[in-house]
Amino acid sequence: MLKTDQIEIRALAREFAAKEIRPHSSHWDEKRDLDSDIFVKIGELGFMGMCIPERYGGLDLDIETYLMVLEELAWGDASLALSVAIHNGPVATLLLNYGSEEQKDKYLPSLASGSVIGAFALSEVSAGSDPASIQTQAISRDDGNWILNGTKRWVTNGDRAGLIMVFAVTDGETNGNTYKSQGGKSVGVFLVERDSKGYCVTGRDVTMGLRASQTVSLDLQDIKLTPDCVLGDPNRGLHYAFQALNVGRLGVAAQSVGIAQEAFEHATQYALERHQFGQAIADFGAIQFKLADMASRIASSRSLIRTAAYTMESDSNGIDRSAYTVPAMSAMAKLTASENAVWVTDEAVQIFGGYGYMRDYPVEKLMRDAKGTEIYEGTNEIMRVVVAREILKHASGDL
Repeated sequence: MLKTDQIEIRALAREFAAKEIRPHSSHWDEKRDLDSDIFVKIGELGFMGMCIPERYGGLDLDIETYLMVLEELAWGDASLALSVAIHNGPVATLLLNYGSEEQKDKYLPSLASGSVIGAFALSEVSAGSDPASIQTQAISRDDGNWILNGTKRWVTNGDRAGLIMVFAVTDGETNGNTYKSQGGKSVGVFLVERDSKGYCVTGRDVTMGLRASQTVSLDLQDIKLTPDCVLGDPNRGLHYAFQALNVGRLGVAAQSVGIAQEAFEHATQYALERHQFGQAIADFGAIQFKLADMASRIASSRSLIRTAAYTMESDSNGIDRSAYTVPAMSAMAKLTASENAVWVTDEAVQIFGGYGYMRDYPVEKLMRDAKGTEIYEGTNEIMRVVVAREILKHASGDL
């Protein structure tokens, strides 16, 4: 059962999405960009710092409440929700878990207010589903500084972000220890500011859905970084990345539910208004069955997300966790919710009939947006690999 404060926060997010986001969603999709002032408005509500402690200006929400807010923002517009999720999820989470006190004091207040947007630069041309294959290099110099070179792809917020977390091969040692990936590489995470010399946005991808979200390529040319730009251990970046992806995948699941919920509401209303053969199409059993299945899939996705959020909270608090690990639960939630979102939006288009295929009606955009949730933060094929791996580890007692 939801707590009173969770219900109130969710209602606030729904009201904001209805008034400040949804009226602009179609326009943002057409112009392929978000209005910059929307992040200021979200920041004023505290939603740019949902996972950040109050002492840094954040709301310090638990993961379940954070995901409920994210769902409502996605109900308003999925591109905006994606930008907010990257900022709040992987970026803020890694800073909180591994940042020094100086790094937290420097960046978290600005991230919480929304005056600085965060980005997460992990993927590369040959390192999408396999982050251990990254080629970007960070070379440690004798004076303690680092030189960063490489390219990154599919970076959300990469052109509007003020702080970019860049993953790069270090292959160094810290206190005589290294953390090697399966590919034999050590990887570090580096805090790069947007105005750093050598930071260059080289292109923006034209995507099928989520068109207002910035998906860009980066060229990193001889960026000089001081030692205080390194996040945590410079050899444990992949370990950090996988932890961040657990949070990110739950964020994708919540976005998926928001997209599906919006499509379901449009389809339901249209079914009541559209008349054929002298009656509303909602009176036909075929349409009723579609709506029943849509509602059931949305409810099952939402339930699985709450279970996964509980597992993550329990794990972080040292409580005995369920039979499934955090990586497995996050992957299952992302897998199930995204595939349900694609199915629900497809059915919504079908209920709209010919109109559903037209740009003048909202459901075709939702169908395009939903497809992206099956791909980013790890394809659903990779999600199945993660779930199967964790199940077999648990069955063999190798935990």
